[in-house]
Amino acid sequence: MTQTDTIFITGLALHGYHGVMPHEAKVGQSFKLDIVIDIDLKEAARSDRLKHTVSYDQVAAAATEAFLKKRYKLIEAAAGAAIDAILERFPRVSRVRITVHKPNAPIPATFDDVGVIITRSREK
Repeated sequence: MTQTDTIFITGLALHGYHGVMPHEAKVGQSFKLDIVIDIDLKEAARSDRLKHTVSYDQVAAAATEAFLKKRYKLIEAAAGAAIDAILERFPRVSRVRITVHKPNAPIPATFDDVGVIITRSREK
């Protein structure tokens, strides 16, 4: 039987200094992260105990710390750092997908959103 269980955090708002342009490093900008975690929640559903899952606040803290730890030119690198931190810290997690929204990207056009989606699975 195939089982897919998911924990998600949507719209994690962060202020960072990522970007290629010099003013992005100086002023910074808002980013929003959507985090989707694949994890087997069968045991947590039966036990009702936090030790059988991952804590949302700890996932948000790990992603935030890694995303903001240093200045990246590319949001792809910042997203990758956040994913690596989640996979490293939470061994129960089998896969992570992070969407980074950069709503104020310096693009000379009208747009609703721009960003990247990166997905990584635990290496076996």
